[in-house]
Amino acid sequence: MPVTRIAKVPSPRLRQRFVATGTIGPCEAGKPDLIPPRSIVLDDTGIYFDATHPSGLECLLGETRFDAALLARAAALRRFIVDKALTKYNVESHVPPGWVTGGRPVVLVPGQVESDASIALGGAAIRTNMELLATARKARPDAFLVYKPHPDVMSGNRRGRVAREAALDHADHVETQASIVACLAHADELHTITSQAGFDALLRGVKVVTHGAPFYAGWGLTEDYAGDHPALARRGRRLSLDELVAGALLLYPRYWDPHLAAFVEAEAAVTTIAAERERLANGGAPERLLRGFWRRQGRKATVLARAWLIPHRNRLSPP
Repeated sequence: MPVTRIAKVPSPRLRQRFVATGTIGPCEAGKPDLIPPRSIVLDDTGIYFDATHPSGLECLLGETRFDAALLARAAALRRFIVDKALTKYNVESHVPPGWVTGGRPVVLVPGQVESDASIALGGAAIRTNMELLATARKARPDAFLVYKPHPDVMSGNRRGRVAREAALDHADHVETQASIVACLAHADELHTITSQAGFDALLRGVKVVTHGAPFYAGWGLTEDYAGDHPALARRGRRLSLDELVAGALLLYPRYWDPHLAAFVEAEAAVTTIAAERERLANGGAPERLLRGFWRRQGRKATVLARAWLIPHRNRLSPP
């Protein structure tokens, strides 16, 4: 009897994307405190944070011939994002940090969630925040080193917490108030494993040193300490910053406008987000947004605690 063979078709991977993901927090009374993401990717080759295999983004960046019109769009988009202080999350305060650097160059080390897939699939020898801090200090012994913990780690929901005292063994300051955008405005250099903050830094002209293989490494725009990583060997092409922006923000993701219930261009998406944030700011909403963000972190912690307690309830009960 003949046997029918069913071919294995790769499943496209869906993922929230780099920028224009909306703000977190209660916009208006009675409405949810999480605005839907505005940019997503559907990748049938891999996914951008998995450096163990090529992704659709890596193929785009390695093979696309970027014409003048596309590069002009990328340059304009980059300038708009920087001018409006946009990033993946648009909830933190942009008040300038009050660092007393003594004239030393500032090296920013943003913390990451150590269990994040981007580290598991894009990391190299260094995979923890403490290792990253120690390596950054060794590389820049005379710098004013600032450690900025990841918000999800600060809330206790995700792995990667570094005690303040331990961080200060290597860092000069632990920043918990200023936004990543505000920090980048006062930084000369950024060290990261695979953080999105590295891409934010490139957009703003800050030198980036990578200790893993994030999507923006290996194209000649970063100083890459994990030079023997297979992904970096695959990415032999040298790109301009606007070529990277064109691939990462114009060609790879798709942008959804929930008000129009339709896909839109990147320029329309970021313009809408900037306008929404300005409207919220004029209405005195940034503080509510931030409080909503931390309430959401608290709910996550409660769910995790309950999930742990249920299977351990009998063990914890007195005899």
